Amino acid sequence: MPQPSTIAIDGTSASGKSTIGQLLAQRLGYLYFDTGVMYRAVTWVALQRGIPIEDEPAITRLSETVHIEVLPPTCGDGRQYTALVDGEDVTWAIRQPAVDHGVSPVSAYPGVRAALKHQQRAIGKAGRVVMAGRDIGTVIMPDAHLKVYLDARPEVRARRRYEELLARGQPAEYEFIHQEMLRRDRIDSTRDAAPLRPADDAVIVDTSGLDVAGVLARVLALVNEHDP
Repeated sequence: MPQPSTIAIDGTSASGKSTIGQLLAQRLGYLYFDTGVMYRAVTWVALQRGIPIEDEPAITRLSETVHIEVLPPTCGDGRQYTALVDGEDVTWAIRQPAVDHGVSPVSAYPGVRAALKHQQRAIGKAGRVVMAGRDIGTVIMPDAHLKVYLDARPEVRARRRYEELLARGQPAEYEFIHQEMLRRDRIDSTRDAAPLRPADDAVIVDTSGLDVAGVLARVLALVNEHDP
């Protein structure tokens, strides 16, 4: 049975999209592309330049002019990709708590989404891609051959993010992360532009009680069961 050529992985923050998307792409020999990196990059540049996150027109203009590249990992420091902004490596900088706090409002701006979706769609149309984000199955690749939506209880996702930050040697406070997770869920699911929701034909996988190997096995089973 032919494998699906385009796979959309959507879901809530820290539900495992990036980890599973990367592992799945490696297993299949596909390109892995995390669209959230682009929104994080815009947010990081805005913070660096002192542009208020609530200034929608300025943020939109920024998204139309900044040059963002998402490449395969260029060094072995545990990164899943290398993110460049105007040639500067910002891979770890865009994972900072300040970016976590600002990225949901930025990604809710229709102008920002419009500026970035063309590049995302072009990558999807090339095929042999696993693309992860929050609107892949609903907006970016609505015709994806396989759509998966990952979710987990907020406290589980907050614990994962907390442990991820500690593992990188960054300060972290669980309760703050938990509240930020709830806030981001609320913003992402109620925004007017491409709200976070499962596509009608997506398979929903609750990762709360599963480790990485368990989630990957479940998604690989969906790939093998795919009916073209």
